[in-house]
Order: sequence, then C-alpha cells, then structure tokens
Amino acid sequence: MQVAPGTPTRDVPVDWEALEDAFENNAPEVHSYLHLVTGDVLRIVDGIADPQMHARIAADTNYLRIDPVSSREQYRWMERYIPMVEDPDLQGKLTQAIDGKGAFRRFKDVLMAYGPERERWFSFRSERLRIFMEAWLSAHALSPVARPVWTPEPPKAEPSAPGEPAPEAAPRPADRRGRSAESLRKTLREISESLGPRDLDTIVAFAEFVRTRRATRSFANHFSDSHHGHDDEIPSSQEVPSGEAPPSSED
Repeated sequence: MQVAPGTPTRDVPVDWEALEDAFENNAPEVHSYLHLVTGDVLRIVDGIADPQMHARIAADTNYLRIDPVSSREQYRWMERYIPMVEDPDLQGKLTQAIDGKGAFRRFKDVLMAYGPERERWFSFRSERLRIFMEAWLSAHALSPVARPVWTPEPPKAEPSAPGEPAPEAAPRPADRRGRSAESLRKTLREISESLGPRDLDTIVAFAEFVRTRRATRSFANHFSDSHHGHDDEIPSSQEVPSGEAPPSSED
C-alpha cells in the first residue's frame, strides 16, 4: 500500500543484497519483510516458521511487507535480454529454453556453460531489480541510506622499554574474519561451477533454510527483549523434516 502524497520520507539503512533476494523471490509460500529501523530483511516461509510469529510480524508497524517482482515481469527480462546476446548459437538455445513451463530453470541451466554471458545476465537482472526496489521505496516514502559499519578499535600496545623495538600490531579479528569469509566465498564459487542443477537446487534450498532460521532467531530475540516476562509469547521456528528441504522459489 502506497503512502499519501506529501508524506515525509523516512531514512532506512537498506541491506541491498537481502532486499534484492526478496524482490526476486515471488514463491507464494515465501513472505519477506523490511525492518524500517534496522533495514534488515526478514523472510518467513510457510511450513517452517511458526504461524503465530508470522502474524505478529505482519501486525508489527516496524515491518513492511515486500512486494516481489512478478514472474511475468521477470520473464519479460529474459525476453529482452536474449536479443542482446551476440553468440547466435547461444541466442537460439536461450530462445528455446524460455518456451513453455520451467522457462526460468532451463534459462539458468543453459547459461551454466557460458560463464561470461551468465555474469552479464546477472548484471542485467540486478539493474532491473534495482529499478523496482527504488520505485518501491519511493512509493512508501522511504529513503535508503548507508548502513552503519562497525570497526573495532585496535588494542593499545604497551610502551616498550627504551632501546627495544616496538611490538608489531596483531591482526584484528575483523580482518581475519574478512579474509576467511572471502576465502570461503571463493571456494564456494569454485565448487558451484562443478555442480549440476539438481545439486545447486539442494544447496540453495538449504541456504534459504539457514537464512530463515537465522532471521527467525533474530526476531525471537528482539521480541523476547521487548516483552520481558512473557515467555509464553516468544515465537519459535519449526524444524524442516529430516531429509526434506525448503521449497524452491522458482519452477
């Protein structure tokens, strides 16, 4: 629902990557919300999250329901991108891939073997998503601002005795975590290149489940802190049945 004209804008430290994921995922069982104070995106999946928790979030004025881009519009993006492909053979494969049910999955499967073209498609799609996100934020009188970055201060070194060399500063934990995270991302990318579509579906589904669990626990802690003394009202999440994965967002 759009706000009335003339409504003052509200600054929100938007997490663009998470918001992009929410706008892209239009599966009916997935519901995404933007927290208007922190800018975080909370994703609720039917059958995994506690229905009572879902109702509480929907009623919380600090959360705004995100309207994802429709499948029809995302299909148009594929149609518009195909003529931009210079390789006639690949252009023909992509045209054939989007014909009929399962178009999104077949389109991605074809691009799996064309790394540079796949990256160009991701950039093209991200640009379209960004346009939709900015229009949606503007329609709700929300102004995206930079997210705060916390940088811990390095520990103060003890003064050395006269004539002794000053001790070298130890690397900060944040730096080590950053290097480790980047190394893991690189490894994950290398592994994904060698996996088939079905393996990637399983990994993506598990990642969605982990993201949902983390967001659910974050909301539970927030709700617990703001309702101290009412433990029976703290929302909880449900485990995914053993051997099953959360539903995929696409066909």
